Amino acid sequence: MNLALTILIGIGAGAMVELLLPGHHPVELVQAMLLGIAGALLARFIGERAGWFGTQEPESFIASALGAILVLVLYGLLFRRGFKRK
Repeated sequence: MNLALTILIGIGAGAMVELLLPGHHPVELVQAMLLGIAGALLARFIGERAGWFGTQEPESFIASALGAILVLVLYGLLFRRGFKRK
């Protein structure tokens, strides 16, 4: 899987997570996309270096998606506060 597809997976995961959560600002959408890209690239890098999958294997797609989601969930648990309803 090439680098551009990995970045698109991260952008898609970040946008999907952010748009599904209520009460957020547009600036947080960009932040979520960047976190998604970071998670996708990190998962791909670790998986390839550990020998779990090669560059062109379907497992790299799954690992990128799971890595993006994992980073977004960890960020949400560690740094986000609950939203206030008006």
